[in-house]
Amino acid sequence: MILELVATLDRTLAFMQAQVAGLSDDEMVIQPVGVPNHAAWTLGHMIYSCQEIAGELGLEGWLPADWKSNFGYGTSPGSISPQYATKSALLPSVRDAGERLRAALLQTDEDVLANPLPDEKVREVMPTLGHALLQVVAAHMAFHAGQLAAWRRAIGRPPVGTFL
Repeated sequence: MILELVATLDRTLAFMQAQVAGLSDDEMVIQPVGVPNHAAWTLGHMIYSCQEIAGELGLEGWLPADWKSNFGYGTSPGSISPQYATKSALLPSVRDAGERLRAALLQTDEDVLANPLPDEKVREVMPTLGHALLQVVAAHMAFHAGQLAAWRRAIGRPPVGTFL
């Protein structure tokens, strides 16, 4: 299951990066009517999500503390500090977060996937580490990858790539 999660992570982050390739910083924060999240927030949220699930694997957090208030659960595109709304700030962080989570996954013994999720607040919904990893790496990231592709079309850009 670990190798499958790593492949899913790699594919999803590559798809998301392709969605913003060629866009300007101004385009990254366009907020079309009816589209919940612009590209800058979506990428920042994925970076933060990688840190959070990597923490469940024992990795220390690496992002500045204000990433939670900018991109954590319950935030919105309007909450982003300007320094985080640029491609030059976000794309290296996407790559870094992906590499860190990838390394943490590859160091994880599959047997621990059956262990109770360390975060007791979420354990009722995701009882094991395996449940949480599947939810975040597969479902959550794919959900936001789809939002990003829809956002791209909403700002008038053609579709890019296929997300399989």
